[in-house]
Amino acid sequence: MNIVVLLPGQGSQRVGMGKDVFDAFPAARDTFHAVDDAIGSALSSLAFEGPADELTRTVNAQPALLAHSAAVWAVVRDAVGPHLRAAAGHSLGEFTAYHVAGMLDVAEAARIVRRRGTLMYEQGVARPGAMAAVLGILGRPIDEICEEATASGALVVPANYNSPEQVVISGEVAGVERAMALCKDAGAKRCLPLPVSGAFHSPLMQPAAEGLAEALATATMHQPNVPVVANVTGEAVTDPARARELLVQQLTAPVRWTTVMEQLAAAHPDALFVEMGTGGVLAGLARRIAPQLKTATCGTVAEIEQLLAQVSTNG
Repeated sequence: MNIVVLLPGQGSQRVGMGKDVFDAFPAARDTFHAVDDAIGSALSSLAFEGPADELTRTVNAQPALLAHSAAVWAVVRDAVGPHLRAAAGHSLGEFTAYHVAGMLDVAEAARIVRRRGTLMYEQGVARPGAMAAVLGILGRPIDEICEEATASGALVVPANYNSPEQVVISGEVAGVERAMALCKDAGAKRCLPLPVSGAFHSPLMQPAAEGLAEALATATMHQPNVPVVANVTGEAVTDPARARELLVQQLTAPVRWTTVMEQLAAAHPDALFVEMGTGGVLAGLARRIAPQLKTATCGTVAEIEQLLAQVSTNG
């Protein structure tokens, strides 16, 4: 049995995430405590009890999502590890993917992710921006639309190529608003402003990328057990130096999730694609991008038990 693990990104967080797993498994409790210790904050309490507005803050949501995914992985690692063939994560989730692959231990990953969230928030305050989801098939390329909107005087770029029918744009407020209008003219079903604190995955994040590069330069990164497919290029990464480069680039470059999933689907067509952690967004996108794939979610005690039973039966 072959397994590919997918790790969710910011936006999937919700109050109560991981609480049942924490209560049920010592390995999960150890992981949440390790993240709390690494960042010097009772993040687990915030994830379990809220308040929601505090959990949603970039500086908290990112390490909380990492903690939940890493806690589930700690529970299933011994059983699933021998079957793992690759990992990938959406934006923040790419850091979690490097943890699952064995390149980053959970404390190191938590410290980097906390720093990343802080840098992104601070840059969003220093240079305010916006993001919006564009849903539906457009009559012209999103890149062309963003270029036309930017020519009006305010920067906007594609930020996430999530699926053929879902793209996120990011940039200066006026640029995003102009691009949304152009997308509607091009046939978009809906354009939805996103509740974010900055123009993530756009050139507006360059100062944050520089700070992240400094944090990654001193991080201990090991040779991974399996490749991680990178957001920026869709390439399978096994070299720590290359991983550092691409994680920095990711802050200012688009997340090419459609490319990531197409690469994984071609390389592992018979694998079970397991979204590990909070929610099921990536499993849903996988079915849209490559409908033939087998998918599962694994973020609760019931889902963990189901995955372990499946591995035991088919292993």
